[in-house]
Formats: sequence, structure tokens, C-alpha cells
Amino acid sequence: MSSLYRLAIIATLLVAACTRPADTQQKAPSPSASGTPAAGSSQPQTPPGNAETAGRIVGLPDFTPLVERQGPAVVNVVTTRTSRSGGTPAAGSPNDPFFEFFRRFMPEVPETPPPEQRGQGLGSGFIISQDGYILTNAHVVADADDVTVKLADAKREFKAKVVGIDKRTDIALIKIGATGLPTATLGNSDRLKVGEWVAAIGSPFGFSNTITAGIVSAKGRTLPDESYVPFIQTDVAVNPGNSGGPLLNLKGEVVGINSLIYSQTGGYMGLSFAIPIEVAIDVSKQLQSTGRVTRARLGVRIQELTTDLAKSFGLDSANGVLVASVERGGPADKAGIQSGDVILKFNGETIDSAAKLPRLVASSKPGSEAIVEIWRKGSKQDVKATLDELPSETKPGQKPAPGGGPVKPNSLGLVVSELSASQRRALGVDYGLVVQGVEGSAAETPLRPGDVILAVNQSKFSSVDEFNALVAKQKAGSAVALLVRRGDDMLYVPVKVRG
Repeated sequence: MSSLYRLAIIATLLVAACTRPADTQQKAPSPSASGTPAAGSSQPQTPPGNAETAGRIVGLPDFTPLVERQGPAVVNVVTTRTSRSGGTPAAGSPNDPFFEFFRRFMPEVPETPPPEQRGQGLGSGFIISQDGYILTNAHVVADADDVTVKLADAKREFKAKVVGIDKRTDIALIKIGATGLPTATLGNSDRLKVGEWVAAIGSPFGFSNTITAGIVSAKGRTLPDESYVPFIQTDVAVNPGNSGGPLLNLKGEVVGINSLIYSQTGGYMGLSFAIPIEVAIDVSKQLQSTGRVTRARLGVRIQELTTDLAKSFGLDSANGVLVASVERGGPADKAGIQSGDVILKFNGETIDSAAKLPRLVASSKPGSEAIVEIWRKGSKQDVKATLDELPSETKPGQKPAPGGGPVKPNSLGLVVSELSASQRRALGVDYGLVVQGVEGSAAETPLRPGDVILAVNQSKFSSVDEFNALVAKQKAGSAVALLVRRGDDMLYVPVKVRG
């Protein structure tokens, strides 16, 4: 999602895994009921296991059989990393408070780099094969110098090899040299229901084989900057060290991998997110086979279709996603998809959210042909696109510079000026107008000076007069969709036409 519409998030998405030496120097956690299932449910589930209920509260789930069956397959993952940050700064280093004094008045004193420091990280994982393959989070083992796996019996530990990591889904596959290991039973997250009991087993703050429980709060969650994972949201207590551990249903089946928490403090606040097990297994198979993950790409930037935008394009509903920009020479460009098109279906599947399209495209095979149903200027049409492989890294783009002299505000309340020839070349566009001022109804939108306007609804323009003419065609009080570029991002912004 572009920064144009991204709201300031007060709470920070925190990786729930890797603790550092500073993290471990904490007071022992006080007793808390955050991991205890709440009583008083109007329709309690039948406890798993046998009918023995002596000493237990009847009507609440019993997690003891689950722990007994799956606990042995959960492991503690310990990593070490070398860094040059932290600690006491060396004399003459940039971190030394007297560094500037020595630099100015004693330049012959050499600058001493800070000393290397070894830090330790903690995470969790679970065994998926008897010959030692283990699933965990990418952020648990990424950039680690050494990875050690401690088994649940606390008597055996092994050096682990990182088979591969996939940062886009936060999945990693590691392997230890052992056989005959206990393995976790894998389930199906699609069968999960909101409100269903689930449990997590892991090593929060290094306390191995800790179980916490709660319910499924939501499914298919989309988080900022996370395009390829439909997260499972729970209220299971997850803390640093839990990352990479399994999320289990009452049958003792792994339905997800605990990955993130949403927190204002750095600790658990009731919002935990797990990666569906199907996503993790698909990634692990590719990592085991080739050491990397391949995904297809369409070559478009998209945004959520709001009601105002849908109306401006002549759609009755806000189903579909809006194409904000098309990569030159990419699969969508070759197929004839244009900025301003609304993608309604991909290979026959309805696109009902902006998060769904990237997942469908990524799960396709590079080189395969996809049928994309689009809405363009009042009618539907199908286009065929041959998908490319998604590169591992994207190239940084250039940011627009301010334009030339301003002109008077138009009926949208915008003061704009033309891009110079050099600015157009830098941006790779044929024509555009730089926003110099924002007034009236436009002031109520995310538009700001420095934004570059490239199109009105689905029509491009080649002069200020043509731009104003396109705006003037719109009825007073209606919304016009402006294609706006800000830095590397492109987005359609609805602006109401003044009367």
C-alpha cells in the first residue's frame, strides 16, 4: 500500500522472536492469566482426550493431551550474531563522545572502529521430518553466524544448518544431523474457525516448552508491508522467543507458525499473528528442493478500490483492485493492462481485496499464462498475461523534483505546474503536473506539494489546459480520480469537484 494512504500506526508491528542480551536482562515475568482460556463461554467445546475431569473445570478445553503429543517436536532455536554496535565506544571511534574533539584538533590520531560483539538470539521451531528438518521464522536465523537447536528433552542439542530462508513470508528451513526424531502433526488452517481454541508452544524469553492458549480472533489478516501472507490473528500470548513455534488446534495439529505481535510496549498485548501452515509448507518444499522460493509477478502496482473511486470509474460496487501503475515492459504492460484499469478476476477467482491479487499471482508458476478480467471505461474485458518471475530485490526508483512556475488553482483547488523535460526523463513519464499548492476540497485529501499528477480517471493529458478540461467535464460534487506519483509510489486519489 502506498504511503499516500498509509495512516500513522501508533502501535508497532514487532517481530516476536529474537531476543538480544539486553532483552534477557529483565525481571522474571509476573503471574498472568493472559494465556489461560477465559471462562464463561456460552457454548464451551468438549474437552479433548478422555472423559476424566476430576480436579478440572468441566466445560473448558484440556490441553494436556496436546502438550504430551506435540511438545516433544517443539525445539528451542539459539543463534549468535557478530555486530559492531553497542557496548562502550572505543577512543577515537565515532561513538566516542570526544570523537569530534580528536577529529578537529588531533587529526593524526587514527579512528578506531568499535569492537566486534557477539549477541545471542532466541526463537522456537518444530520438527517436520524424522531426519531433522525444522521449520522456524526467517527473522530467527537470518544473518546468524551459528544456529543451535535444543530438543524438548533439554538433554540434546545440535548445530543446525540453514537450508534456506524466505523473508517475504518469514519462513526458514533448517536441518540438524539426527534421525528418529519426534515430528509435529500438520493440519489445515483453512478449516480454522474464528472463535476456535488454539494454543502456542515455544520458548518465550528462553523458557522452553511453554504453552499458552487462546482463540482465533480473525483469519486472512493483511498487515502493513506484508503482501504474501494471509495471517491468522489470535489472542494467544506470544512474546519474544515464541517466534517460529507452532500454533496448534485442539486436535494437536499445527495450523500456523507464530511470527508477529502487535504491541505498543514490545510485549504481548492480545494481538498475535501466525503464518498459515499451508504457506509455510509450500515455502519449505521449495527451500529444500532448490534453496530458494520462486514466485510469479504481473508487474503492476495496485490499490484498494474505495466506493468513491468505484463510482468515478462507473462501477456499481467496490469489488476489484485498481491498477495505479504498470511496469514498463512487464507482463501486464505486454498484455495491454493500463493504469486506471480495475482488475476484477485473476484466473477466474474474484478479487475482493487488494491483498488477494498479490497472493494469487505469487502462487502461480513463472512463465504460465494468466487470464485477467479488467474493467476499462465502462466495460469488462479479458486479457492474457504471461507471468514473469518475481525478482529477489526491487530497484530503487527516482523521486520527483519540484516543477516550474505555478498556475492558478483549478476547480479541484490544486495549484499545479508542468514537469521539465529533465524531470520527465528522470521519472520515466511522458508528461505530468507537479502539485505546488493544495486548497479547497483537495486539502481534505492526502495530496501535498511535490506530488506529480499523471492522469485524470483513466485519461492522460499533455498540457495544463487539457488537464483542467478533463476536470471541468466532471459534475460539481462528484469525485474525480487523480493518478498521483510520490517518490516510487503511485496511487489514485479521489478528489471532489467544487461547485
